Amino acid sequence: MKNSIAIYGAYGHTGKFIVAELSRKGYQLILSGRDEDKLQQLKKQYPNSTIKAADISDAVSLDNAFSGSEIIINCAGPFLDTAEPIIESALRLGIHYIDLSAEQKAVLDVFENYAEKAKGKILIIPAVAFYGGLGDLLSTAVTQDWDKIDEINIYIGLDSWYPTKGTRLTGDRNHYTRLTLKNNQLQELEPSVPIDWDFQNPIRIKQVVSLPLSEIITISRHLNVNTINTYLSQNSLDDLRNKDTPEPEAIDEKNRSSQQFSVEVVAVKDNIKRKIVAQGQDIYAVTSPLVVETINRILFGKTAKTGVTVVGEIFDAADFLKSLNEDDITISAIEESHL
Repeated sequence: MKNSIAIYGAYGHTGKFIVAELSRKGYQLILSGRDEDKLQQLKKQYPNSTIKAADISDAVSLDNAFSGSEIIINCAGPFLDTAEPIIESALRLGIHYIDLSAEQKAVLDVFENYAEKAKGKILIIPAVAFYGGLGDLLSTAVTQDWDKIDEINIYIGLDSWYPTKGTRLTGDRNHYTRLTLKNNQLQELEPSVPIDWDFQNPIRIKQVVSLPLSEIITISRHLNVNTINTYLSQNSLDDLRNKDTPEPEAIDEKNRSSQQFSVEVVAVKDNIKRKIVAQGQDIYAVTSPLVVETINRILFGKTAKTGVTVVGEIFDAADFLKSLNEDDITISAIEESHL
């Protein structure tokens, strides 16, 4: 395999997971980011890779870094700051672009600013990550034969959340009003009270709070749904908001932390309710197989589309989820019941 992939923010926490997975798959790697020293250190693990330092404030350096690649993966948040200059470089070079944005505003901006510019030129897919892409894929798979959906509720349970530096930087930067979908319209999130949700093992019963992220934007772009809500376990938010919570610590050969997650999507149409569940280890690590599967499908003929899109829209969501390794993530069968 000679396909060359450029990874910006390659030495970041999530970037390293993506670099490792791409290397295992045999891709040629262009490792990029602002810090030359960190790139040199990372290259020691991947001696066949190419390193090209670049800064988002320097368009020439970005073009030089990405030239010769087939896809750019932007792993460097906050995406409110990094998406635009890197997408502009992708457009100049005619190279597809993927990012990991959980930020609603960043995804909205990508659609608003590049939907027309990218048509007939390149493919732009934001939010290919645990937050955003995974919820989109699950929601699309569980409603695949429904032309109209009353409600989608996404419940995200974490046993803990040890945030990375990038997560904290993004949180500090993302001061925009959170949006949810109600009556087929994006609306400001209204105050709500916490509820209890039973995630079963290993997360069990957790108090969850309404916290919409980029999946609200991605799902609403292509599914005909009246209402979308996302809930996150309160304990994980407490970890995130505690300045003393440490960064994640690797415990296995894949450098994953001990963190366990469960994502449950419950969809309703008329009197029918369906549920699908995804479980796994380490929300940062699981982003990697999502990104790499997206790359595989772009490069090997699963889509010929250009423009701005999302993973749930452009790919067969059920097939995408089935292709993922169970060591990375397990996907339940769809449960259906009547209300």
